[in-house]
Amino acid sequence: MSNPAGTYLKFGAATVAILMALGYLAYTGVQESKSYYVTIRELRGMGGDAYTKRLRVAGNVQAGSIKRSGTRVEFVLVENDQLLPVVYTGTEAPPDTFKDDSQALAEGTFGRDGVFQAKQLQAKCASKYAPQQNATPAMPSDVPAKSVTQVRPNPPAATSE
Repeated sequence: MSNPAGTYLKFGAATVAILMALGYLAYTGVQESKSYYVTIRELRGMGGDAYTKRLRVAGNVQAGSIKRSGTRVEFVLVENDQLLPVVYTGTEAPPDTFKDDSQALAEGTFGRDGVFQAKQLQAKCASKYAPQQNATPAMPSDVPAKSVTQVRPNPPAATSE
């Protein structure tokens, strides 16, 4: 016959070992997938921490800096007076909206050579697709201005009790 206390002890030890392994895997998974959003100026000021973390950096693509070779793209991000050379080596081609002077977001790591190694690349739509500021909707030219009427709600009917 087996000792019931020994059986519970073995079961408890196995449960604790499994829970600790799952906790460790969850923690390391979160650490590896976590990325910090920084500006180019903040990236330059991070020192040695910049080389060990997964980062996201945004800026405008410098005109004339895009050099494509398959899915590999080299370009320069500009933010105010700061420049950051970027090499994108992702598995997908850059989006169609990735062009000169477009806004881009690169995710990856910063190399000791001063080049940002991007694994993911996003480009925002160009401002030409955004609605114009302070624009008023135009009236159709075939509708005379007199024919436009306002619809007013009927006042509540008076009730007598």
